[in-house]
Amino acid sequence: MDALARRLGLRTNPQIFFTSAGLMVVILALLLIFPGTIGDGFTAARTWVTTNLGWFFIFGVTAWLVFLVWIAISKYGDLRLGKADEKPAYGRVSWFTMLFAGGIGTVLMFWGVAEPISHFSTPPFPGVEPYSAAAAEDAMNVALYHLGLHTWTIFTLPGLAFGFFIYRYDLPMRVSSVFYPFLKERIHGPIGKTIDVFAVLGTLFGLAVSLGLGTSQISAGLSALTGLSDSVLVRVLVITVLTAVATVSVAVGLDKGIKRLSNINIGMAVGMMLFVLFTGGATVFLLRELVESAGNYLAALPGLSLWNDALANATQDEGWGWQAGWTVFYWAWTVTWAPFMGVFLARISRGRTVREFIGGVLVAPSLFTLVWFVIFGWSAMEIDGIGGEGGPISAAVAESVPLAMFTFFESFPWTPLLQGLTVVIVALFFATSADSAALVVDMLCSGEDEEGPVGQRVFWAVCLGALAALLIMLGGDEAIPALQEVITVVGLPIFILVFAMIPALLVGLRSERRRVLRGDHDVTPMEEIERDPEETPSA
Repeated sequence: MDALARRLGLRTNPQIFFTSAGLMVVILALLLIFPGTIGDGFTAARTWVTTNLGWFFIFGVTAWLVFLVWIAISKYGDLRLGKADEKPAYGRVSWFTMLFAGGIGTVLMFWGVAEPISHFSTPPFPGVEPYSAAAAEDAMNVALYHLGLHTWTIFTLPGLAFGFFIYRYDLPMRVSSVFYPFLKERIHGPIGKTIDVFAVLGTLFGLAVSLGLGTSQISAGLSALTGLSDSVLVRVLVITVLTAVATVSVAVGLDKGIKRLSNINIGMAVGMMLFVLFTGGATVFLLRELVESAGNYLAALPGLSLWNDALANATQDEGWGWQAGWTVFYWAWTVTWAPFMGVFLARISRGRTVREFIGGVLVAPSLFTLVWFVIFGWSAMEIDGIGGEGGPISAAVAESVPLAMFTFFESFPWTPLLQGLTVVIVALFFATSADSAALVVDMLCSGEDEEGPVGQRVFWAVCLGALAALLIMLGGDEAIPALQEVITVVGLPIFILVFAMIPALLVGLRSERRRVLRGDHDVTPMEEIERDPEETPSA
């Protein structure tokens, strides 16, 4: 493998690179050869996971959130992701736009209208009338629960662990480095490389699902604007074009490509949001709801955080199916992004303190998500008629979720312009996520935080686009449910892996604080972990 890597001019770990690429090709081949059998297998596995381990996903993410809050306010909050005197590499504005656009920008565009309307028309709680005021409030609370603090918790925990161990301990830019307190030098051996290969594959599949959802929305938008059929062929063509854009961006690099795309994209999204706020005729209502929805969300959060719908079999005809299809899917899907987002966040957050990192990554995007959902979600529910019997947006969501945003804009001036802008924004979010993912996957393989050769980054960008296109082709018109089944199964082992980061991070934080208190700069962080805690000042 080493000789082949040299001949190809690669600057990477050959075992991780070629094993990951080879397994990805094998999986793609199996999907092509046995689509029915593998599809049935994923369906059965998803049913087992959601039925028997759904509670584990729900409890786990809430436990991570509590842990992060505790770390932020604890004595460990002043430790820095890097050397003690290191300064942040990026300003706050660029830092925020990159972490957000690389995170769930596509998701908010896809679900900003569709999720509140879905819960508004089909309430998740028994005894709530569809389209009622109570259904509207519950819909907003559940949407914020799914894409607010809990989603960013799933990104923040691995990001903190990666940033701390990689930059504080001078370890390779790999997922296995987080487990140094337990594995020690074995992170460079077969166990560590197995962890890294699995992280690469999980990242590719997680991003492929997200890009598949974004492509479905772009295709629906093109259909609404031009009359083109919203077909599998159109979606594959969209993926091909946008993968080419992402490939160019990743070839340019982080500062020139991803940073510029992120800044442009967030600016366009904010402009669209303000347009909806001030031109929809509900400005005062939305401003009132912004304040009220924040309070409702915070009040409902404790109950929602641990809600498992344990009595679903007695209260709902479909049993536990609702939460399995929404909350558990969200957490399983999001956690497949954990290696990608964790390394990406660590890469752009070097030099920030633990407290600043948690506050910025956990709180700031959650506040933006709140504003986004209030403006788009409440506007959509008001258009459909709160207290009525539903309207055009509910009908569109029932027909095809990707149509939600485009039907929503039919109630605003300059409809074609807004629909066209939506397509552009989703496309740019697509490109930003794809080029960010290609950059991170390359780092996971090489173990370096410097950008590798252009060919390596381009290879992963193309692979990601090919994987997303194939999943769309195999899923056909039922692509979205098929993608949900795949990602729920893939998410379980990664979820367990992220859970294991908590004890590793605790050991690392305590060890490093002992070293800082003692002021012994001749001892490395790795040597400090080997010390007996009783021999040093209490952490």
